[in-house]
Amino acid sequence: MLVVDDEKPLAEVVARFLLRGGYEVTVVHDGPTALERSRRLDPDVVILDLGLPGLDGLDVCRGLREFSDCYIVMLTARAEGPDTLAGLRAGADDYMTKPFSPHELVARVQVMLRRPRQVAKEPPTGTQLKVLGQMRIDGSAREMHLDGDRVVLTRTEFDVLQVLAARAGEAMTRRQIIDGVWGETWVGDEQLVDVHVAHLRRKLGDPASSPRFIHTVRGVGYRLDVGQATSPEEGRR
Repeated sequence: MLVVDDEKPLAEVVARFLLRGGYEVTVVHDGPTALERSRRLDPDVVILDLGLPGLDGLDVCRGLREFSDCYIVMLTARAEGPDTLAGLRAGADDYMTKPFSPHELVARVQVMLRRPRQVAKEPPTGTQLKVLGQMRIDGSAREMHLDGDRVVLTRTEFDVLQVLAARAGEAMTRRQIIDGVWGETWVGDEQLVDVHVAHLRRKLGDPASSPRFIHTVRGVGYRLDVGQATSPEEGRR
């Protein structure tokens, strides 16, 4: 786990709480070092401050997404406004606003790390493989294919898709999606969902103006609508 913050006292407090939680922690204080250590250590989670010397948090976040699918928690000074949205659009999975509770940060990290990271070695079972029209979602391998081609998703993008797919054809509220991906204890701006859905749409070639898959349900949230779900055997016919 990597903690990146130029406020050294804060970084040490965060590291101390994570260490108490049983995690191995490395602390750095600038953007270039954050990228170098991430390449070398391959952390599961990066706690990343927005304002850093050398490279700011947005540049580090974009750089991480070029070679890592680690979870990124962005630390911002404001809960609303362009800073938060910019961090999510750069590839962050979640954010926390300063000042924040280290206990809450550790709790969010624990929720994140309950999601599988490694590709499973065993073949997927029927419950782990879902075929929705031309979309094939393999929960075991953490992969999805569309029209026969693999679409590379971040872990959070995959989780959002999987939550929508579990209730395909049903309108889900943003809060229901958050509960399924980030957990029921998550507190923050539900616009977080909109940003990750926008990422999914872009990768699926699914514009909001004429959606093929993810439909906006005005006043509610989103619905994944790709035809009737089938079993893996039916999907191969």
